[in-house]
Amino acid sequence: MTIRSHLQEFHELPAFPFPDAADGPLDVTALPSPETVAWRVAVDSYESEESWPDAFARFLAAVDTEQVRALIVGAWNNAYDNGPAEVIEALVAARDRLPELRALFLADIVMEECEISWIIQGDVSPVLEAFPRLEEFGVRGGNQLCFPIVRHERLRRLTVETGGIPADVVRSVAGSDFPALVHLDLWLGTSEYGGSCELGDLEPLFAGTRLPALKHLALRNSEIQDAICSALSSAPVVARLDALDVSMGVLTDDGATALLSGQPLTHLKSLDLHHNYLSAELHARLQETLEPHGVDVRADQDDAYADEEEDGTVWRFVAVGE
Repeated sequence: MTIRSHLQEFHELPAFPFPDAADGPLDVTALPSPETVAWRVAVDSYESEESWPDAFARFLAAVDTEQVRALIVGAWNNAYDNGPAEVIEALVAARDRLPELRALFLADIVMEECEISWIIQGDVSPVLEAFPRLEEFGVRGGNQLCFPIVRHERLRRLTVETGGIPADVVRSVAGSDFPALVHLDLWLGTSEYGGSCELGDLEPLFAGTRLPALKHLALRNSEIQDAICSALSSAPVVARLDALDVSMGVLTDDGATALLSGQPLTHLKSLDLHHNYLSAELHARLQETLEPHGVDVRADQDDAYADEEEDGTVWRFVAVGE
């Protein structure tokens, strides 16, 4: 499976696509108030005659960017061949024009524009350095993604969506200094699409010695979901979480049983395991064990797909790969 729809909301604001140059002269009076939407700036990934920096320049000229709170970077030119270096350079150059920017999403790109595993990424740390008041940052695509160890005082929410995340990115995120981070969401993916994360790379997160404000931990879309759940069953970090998300991956009865048999989970407000390969019996056990304590358990199987060969081999798939 892959991603078919653009973000409809970001930073609790509705997404609004900034008009394409091909649509004709821009009527600035028809644009919403700058602070009321998450502005999406994009070009056609395949055939646009306008570059992303040029589209962004039109945005800067048309909108009172001193009031903009959220920005979504959509497709740039040939995202399957080119990384976002020019995009990041344009964003950094405009930092003084965006004093109220609190949320930035890099690469809101869907399958028709470029499959998630094909999106060429790069070093995204310059945007974190350029916007010290940023509270939310998201990035999609793990191919050539670089995330050096950084410190950011105000970041509260970090999302990395991939079909396969490089292990060094996981280690850098785990090693970064984010004293205000409340919500961490990592799509770990599979080795087939560039994922090289192993259980040991997640150990600093399990130990709970990093990210002192963390309340929502999502380690999902993983082919090692059972091993992750086994580790979480005794991980110190779980005791201080409000929400735990192990969804979208290859989760079977083994992983869910380990999670239920470990430390108490009844303090959680929510446990998300959707897109799984659980038996009906274990699904029921999860609900019977946790829901009476007020835990919102999501364990629906959605579009989880398994393929069994003639020799009995069963292939199970994460929610988002290619």
